[in-house]
Amino acid sequence: MDRWVGKVAIVTGSSSGIGAAIAVDLANAGMIVVGLARRVERVEELKSKVNSTIGSLHAIKCDITKEDDIKSAFNWTIDTFGGVDVLINNAGLMRKMNLIDKDNTALIREVIDTNIMGVVLCTREAYQSMKSRNVDGHVIHINSVGGHQVPNLPIGSMNIYPPTKFAVTAITEVLRQEFNREGTKIKVTSISPGGVRTEMIGSTPEIMEAAKNWPLLDSEDVSQAVLYVLATKPHVQIHELIIKPLGEVV
Repeated sequence: MDRWVGKVAIVTGSSSGIGAAIAVDLANAGMIVVGLARRVERVEELKSKVNSTIGSLHAIKCDITKEDDIKSAFNWTIDTFGGVDVLINNAGLMRKMNLIDKDNTALIREVIDTNIMGVVLCTREAYQSMKSRNVDGHVIHINSVGGHQVPNLPIGSMNIYPPTKFAVTAITEVLRQEFNREGTKIKVTSISPGGVRTEMIGSTPEIMEAAKNWPLLDSEDVSQAVLYVLATKPHVQIHELIIKPLGEVV
């Protein structure tokens, strides 16, 4: 991680779970971290976990479903710190419904706008910053095993969530090709965890009850994978990293 000390990372969805763990770990590895979240007060609370003599954490209110919020957050980061070197696309959303439910359009759009459009727009802004400064940066998507296989869970449908994560898998390869075509050395990586003990698990009583018997990863397990990916040599690009808790049967 030495090459990233003093460099700038943006972490989306950093108020809890995986995003919070990543934001803290990157700051404690010596990076300047800008944590984006709607619940910005939670990111502020994370500062107590950061060794301020090593790195720093800065909280910015941002709704990933709003392009103006994204542009404002990136512009603030560029104006304050000069640019973006690492982007962690962590913000993700799952809603309880079926695709065939009546009048579910708003819920479907919310998930798509967060899980797909948020990733695409944040990556676009980060790339422009990296390109303008000729920086060999790194973009990391927190994907899901649901982006490779649609789980058939006893709790019911995961509806539009797996399709959005399949999109992230495809977006990762599209970006790899585009970064290469533009002659950059910017890396892109998809990290796909299995079940993780986060607020998403507790989003519905059905999931919470079923998860009591599931082997689960901790948020810090995913964060350590991010550090591992970032620490690879400049000529090494981990394209896809799948992490499952031992004993996972899905």
